[in-house]
Amino acid sequence: MFQKRILPWLLLCCLLLCAALCTALAEEDDEEVIIIYYDANGNALTGGGEDGTEPITTPSPTPEPTPDPSLPVYEADGSIVVTMSFTGDVTIGSNTQSGGKSIFDKELAANDGDINFPFKNTRDIFLADDLTMVNFEGTLTTAGKNRNRLDNSFLFRADPSFVSMLPWGGVDTVSLENNHVLDMGEDGLAETKQTLLDAGITYASEGEPAIMTVKGVTIGSLAYQGWRDRREEVLERMPGDIQALRNKGCQLVVVSYHWGNEKDYSPTETQIMLGRATIDAGADLVVGHHSHRINPIELYNGKYICYSLGNFSFAGHNKPDDMSTFIFQTRMRVKDGALVGQEIKIIPCRISSRTDKNDLIPTPYTKGNHIEAVLTNLSKNGKSLEYALTEYPLKWPDEE
Repeated sequence: MFQKRILPWLLLCCLLLCAALCTALAEEDDEEVIIIYYDANGNALTGGGEDGTEPITTPSPTPEPTPDPSLPVYEADGSIVVTMSFTGDVTIGSNTQSGGKSIFDKELAANDGDINFPFKNTRDIFLADDLTMVNFEGTLTTAGKNRNRLDNSFLFRADPSFVSMLPWGGVDTVSLENNHVLDMGEDGLAETKQTLLDAGITYASEGEPAIMTVKGVTIGSLAYQGWRDRREEVLERMPGDIQALRNKGCQLVVVSYHWGNEKDYSPTETQIMLGRATIDAGADLVVGHHSHRINPIELYNGKYICYSLGNFSFAGHNKPDDMSTFIFQTRMRVKDGALVGQEIKIIPCRISSRTDKNDLIPTPYTKGNHIEAVLTNLSKNGKSLEYALTEYPLKWPDEE
């Protein structure tokens, strides 16, 4: 009888004890419950919340450091291949001799004020190479006009802030020796040089070479105005300038010339003499501009002479009668400090993305007849040149 009476009390006590214990545990366990999830490879992923509904996050990997572009990048044979691009005239901003809104300002407005618009169709090309050089024909300054040039029809000036388009567009260095660098006088030229340097853009002008190290290769750049009346002066000075760069450790030397006659499709006797003499003096490449027209390329003593790369982004005319141009690209192979091989190709372009006007946006041609017109132009106008190319590659040898 006693056992029957005590048993219900024992059961009741057990139930009360269990209830009290569960309550105590619930009150003590106020921490977040971590639920472990696993991916297909068995790696644990953590999610939060008691019901497991909070987002599952994967720890971000430690970012890889950005490679130093000056460090050597060796090929299997121990050589280093440097890919470089070259263009003709980049003339931005306003012609201060013209009234009203400039061509550049109109196109800037049409592109919603995006100052980088001139390079938007070639940026990917220039970012993919190791070095891009353009002929910067103008000024980046707030200085006033050069009083000695007030009778000129064209005096170019761009706000210094416009320089941002160059690094954005993949441009690394410029030739700054041409007939417009003094449009705003010596003060304007000085500000232009400093503006370029502040933006990370090196420049070459007469007496001021540019020296750059790319993929472990040191490259020197020289620039001259190569007019007929300066021929003897340049011939006397240029070999020593090239040797000076070699003495400073330059493994490659590129020489830019502003020369020839406007609207000429082939080089003058002075250009031919200077170009070949420059190769004979030890340069690895000669690139030219000024004529606003494309000129043939020579392969002289194993080195290339580009007599004129024409216009590129050119704010001097709203519709030139010839809007064709090309980007010259070269792959130079360096081993044991010397050039041991070189490949080239050209990218035919229009200086505008449109056919009805010059919108200052150089654009590679895609239609076969346009590309063929550039090739025909170069071949036809090179017939009188002893070392002119007979073929102009459009692809690298290893491109499909």
